[in-house]
Amino acid sequence: MAETKASLFSPYKMGQCNLSHRVVLAPMTRCRAVGAMPNSALGEYYEQRATDGGFLITEGTMISPYSAGFPHVPGIFNTEQVEAWKPVVHKVRAKGAVIFCQLWHVGRASHPAELQPAGAAPISSTDKPISKRWRVLLPNGKYEIYPNPRKLDAHELPQIVHQYRQSAINAIEAGFDGIEIHGAHGYLLDQFMKDGINERTDEYGGSLQNRCKLIIQVVQAVVSAIGADRVGVRISPAIDHLDAMDSNPRSLGLAVIDRLNKLQSDCGSKLAYLHITQPRYTAYGQTESGRPGSEDEEAQLLRTWRNAYQGTFICSGGFTRELGIQAVAEGDADLVAYGRLFISNPDLVERLKLNAPLNKYVRATFYTHDPVVGYTDYPFLQSDAGKPATISRL
Repeated sequence: MAETKASLFSPYKMGQCNLSHRVVLAPMTRCRAVGAMPNSALGEYYEQRATDGGFLITEGTMISPYSAGFPHVPGIFNTEQVEAWKPVVHKVRAKGAVIFCQLWHVGRASHPAELQPAGAAPISSTDKPISKRWRVLLPNGKYEIYPNPRKLDAHELPQIVHQYRQSAINAIEAGFDGIEIHGAHGYLLDQFMKDGINERTDEYGGSLQNRCKLIIQVVQAVVSAIGADRVGVRISPAIDHLDAMDSNPRSLGLAVIDRLNKLQSDCGSKLAYLHITQPRYTAYGQTESGRPGSEDEEAQLLRTWRNAYQGTFICSGGFTRELGIQAVAEGDADLVAYGRLFISNPDLVERLKLNAPLNKYVRATFYTHDPVVGYTDYPFLQSDAGKPATISRL
């Protein structure tokens, strides 16, 4: 009998998790967790997007009071936050879905004004600020330039590793099926990996081995605490978001993958997955030389990493229905994560299956703090009565 070809809508076994389809809710900051506390609005938001056998990854979730880069993002570093996450997770799991908590430290992508306790300087691998090309969103709704960060000493890094480890333990206590380590998009772990940022001369700088050291230490610590099959890792070697440039993204990605493969071999268990962002996530995709790359070059780069990694591979970044179907069918990904389309289409999985029209997202409400508008008020394809709903954002 001929082997059935994989489809975006076919089942997939991710570690101990049996998924009914391969459409993943990508992690996205939404700024609705007022006071860093998960709340009922978050519960409704994730419940709306949960399907039986579906897979959701939460927004970036702080591992310490010093890890915030946006106002009103949730944390997972204290008992109150753990308890507040429990009803959110319960709503998702009650619908038969799998949910991982993304662990997040933004590093230098922060600001002393209200985002850092006591006005502390953000921390990083460097003392260089993010360029004026980028702006940080403050609680008052204004955007400001990024300040100079404080360069971490090597002796401080074990504490960062511990924060990831403890937050992973907290996430399991809150009921999550697992966690994703956010090592992408110019945030703290990426600031150590990219040679366009990391100019250190100690054991955490210079060579690829040294620049990959911190993220691998974090992965090892988290795996030892909760098990490899509950741990996903996200990286973005070819993304220049927040000035996160590397002179050789292909080699950087392969270096991280080689170490993750070795870690899996050493512990005798696969990680849940590796999640890599497609360069088209921004308008500044990079080739190995650092020059803007074509779609074909970007696809080949992603394919190189996919072929090198020994485990479940998730890709994200600007995927349409057609591109997602193609990625799975051609073996370029096991799962495809959707972000902006999932914001405006809580029933995205059904819409993609039916090839139904999609609601348009309203970018102006991505980072507001309203618990409903632009968050849980996007219409479903069908009303509760089973009749087509009015779709106001087409």
